[in-house]
Amino acid sequence: MPENQSERPLQPGDRAPNVILDAITRQGKISIDDFRGQKPVLVGLFRGLHCPFCRRQIASMASLAGDLQQKGVESLTIVNTPIDRARLYFRYHPLPNLVAASDPDRISHRAFGLPNLEFTQSETVWPYKVSLDTLTSMRVDMPDLPQPMAPMAAVEFLDNADGYEFTDDDKRMIATGEGQLVGEFLLDRDGVIRWCFTEVADDGRHMFGVPAPEEVMSAASHIAA
Repeated sequence: MPENQSERPLQPGDRAPNVILDAITRQGKISIDDFRGQKPVLVGLFRGLHCPFCRRQIASMASLAGDLQQKGVESLTIVNTPIDRARLYFRYHPLPNLVAASDPDRISHRAFGLPNLEFTQSETVWPYKVSLDTLTSMRVDMPDLPQPMAPMAAVEFLDNADGYEFTDDDKRMIATGEGQLVGEFLLDRDGVIRWCFTEVADDGRHMFGVPAPEEVMSAASHIAA
């Protein structure tokens, strides 16, 4: 299948690309075009389940899925995790209303223009390269942490707190996609992006964060069926 690839992160007003992926929470395939012409959809593109920030971002998105559905807006979570590993994880960590798809090759991330950061010794060219000094100077501040922490320290703390056990599948995803930036895109019924929240924006100010629920619901209200 020819792969779509955007040279820049897609923005409101852009037409969303179609991607066809293995469904996690049901059998068969799922695609963006399943919703086009039918219903608006909130699409979340995340790093794999190996990422503790993404596990929390996915849970946050799932927590809004029911309220969004009442407005006629569907939700689709896409994770950079192989299908068997993802199904096993969600079997033991079910999330209500979650509709999810597996994208171990990050086809959807590239199609929506979300870069995979390259880690360098000294050069930062956001959002394509970041130096190790810049990375270690960042601080992650979230309720599950005892204090603001550097990203890698936060990862270690959260993984320990979650009791997350890494598999070979997880390690393969980390090897090629550790720097993958993530985001959420709200598409109208025609598949046009009307709102987005990404780690790319504002020089990474939203790294590891989640959009405010009221912001998501407000955006959904403007395009609700």
